[in-house]
Amino acid sequence: MLKEACVENFTNVPKVIAEGANRIELNNDLAAGGTTPSFGVTKKVVEYAHNLNIPVVVMIRPRAGNFVYTKDEIAIMLSDIEMASLAGADGVTFGCIDMNGDLDQENMSKLIQLAHVLDLEVVMHMAFDEIAENQQQNAIDWLSSKKVKRILTHGGSLEQTISDNYPHLKEIINWAKNKIEILPGGGITAQNIAKVARELDVNQMHGTKIVS
Repeated sequence: MLKEACVENFTNVPKVIAEGANRIELNNDLAAGGTTPSFGVTKKVVEYAHNLNIPVVVMIRPRAGNFVYTKDEIAIMLSDIEMASLAGADGVTFGCIDMNGDLDQENMSKLIQLAHVLDLEVVMHMAFDEIAENQQQNAIDWLSSKKVKRILTHGGSLEQTISDNYPHLKEIINWAKNKIEILPGGGITAQNIAKVARELDVNQMHGTKIVS
């Protein structure tokens, strides 16, 4: 089981790796749902993690709140992707939604294209769960066509437990089969990870408490 630990800044990185995290998703300000970390923090985390052969995925999110971004915010995100690459990150995670609640393909294309030019893996984060369920299969097909590596999803509102969302998560996993990886997250802990893995038949999970 690959355990992706969602961490804020450098402080807890040595601890979560020592406790069994196999991949790091690096953020700033988890209380706001995670925003882009600084260059200095990213560089230090990458140096530490790479010495232990642990990959690092960097959050690209210029602010808290929704995932509908202005032209200026997209410019910031493009610069932050360059920053993540310069710091040595393995991947970046982001998500853009349009005013209709659909995947913002225009802005996603710009961000994905730059990340791939810089040889970074791309992850669609939980903004995916903001897309209407009847549009999610189309979003999966589009993201896979753009060579996005995986989608982080809770399978629904974070106000619901992960077990509440099992039915839709199974649907998402089925839609994505042989196209794109699905990374369940949100409420997955060291205590329930084995149970969730059995229920969903997945081999990777994400969380802030994924290791004890």
